[in-house]
Order: sequence, then C-alpha cells, then structure tokens
Amino acid sequence: MNYQAKLPTPFGMLGIRCEADALAGIDFLEPHATPKSPSHAFAREVCEQLQAYFIDPNFRFNLSLKLNGSAHQTKVWQAISAIPSGQTRNYGDLATLLASSPRAVGQACGANPIPIVIPCHRVVSKSGIGGFMHQHEGDALDIKCWLLAYERQSKQGVCLTSLVIN
Repeated sequence: MNYQAKLPTPFGMLGIRCEADALAGIDFLEPHATPKSPSHAFAREVCEQLQAYFIDPNFRFNLSLKLNGSAHQTKVWQAISAIPSGQTRNYGDLATLLASSPRAVGQACGANPIPIVIPCHRVVSKSGIGGFMHQHEGDALDIKCWLLAYERQSKQGVCLTSLVIN
C-alpha cells in the first residue's frame, strides 16, 4: 500500500491513504510499522484531526472523504457516522432503521474503508461486542474495545469480551 502518512496511536500504527484532497482509507498496520510524516497538506490535516480525536474523543472530524461502496454500504456508513461518541447501536437496530438485515449491516461495517472517522467500532451485537474489520477475535477486537472504552472516558474498564483495557 502507498500511504501518504503513517500515524502512531495508543493502540498501534495507522496507515493514511489519500486521493488528492480526500481521505480514501485508514488501515490498521503492524504495531512495529515505521511512522511516516504526511507527504502533503491534506494528509497533514488528516493526521492533525486524528490526533485531536486522541486528545478529545468528542472531537468532530471535518474531512473530505472518498468512499467507494455500494448504495447500501453508503447508507450504513452515513447511519454509523450519526452515532455520538461514547454511545453504541446494535446491528439489528441499524438494520431496522435502514430496512436491511443485521448481517448486511455487519458486512457494510466490515467494509468501512475509513474506520475511526466513520466510527464502525460503535456498532455492536445485541449479545456482545460483535465483530470489527471482519474479525470476531484477536487484535481487531482489542482495538474496538480500546476505542469504545476510550470514548466512554474510562481509565480502566471491562469490554464486552471480558478484555480488561488499561
């Protein structure tokens, strides 16, 4: 992947992909990836806004986005973007809102190219944490738990998977 920046975060490295003056993707990279300074002004703005979020979980992103998704995915991503920081919605409730199915909502969440900015981590299952990045265990869920706990302003908390976040 060609990244215009690689930004260290409290849980690992983010790869920032931009197309002209629009954010096209955020990827979770290997924790030991080498940081990369932004290659142009817009990538610098993306990094500054992400850093502002990691200072204040209520920060509101204001970035141009380049989304390549189906009409359904776009509807799901718009609905996810309306979920306030510190709150969650479950797949079924979003499915009802969008006249869809919980599985289709989950698939759109997993296909989200711009996590954190489009906060798919705020979508959970009725009986637990749900998935993240098409995964149901491992590092992806650790990141989801971290983001949810951070947004709840917990210094120490327990995620729905019984993972303790320090």
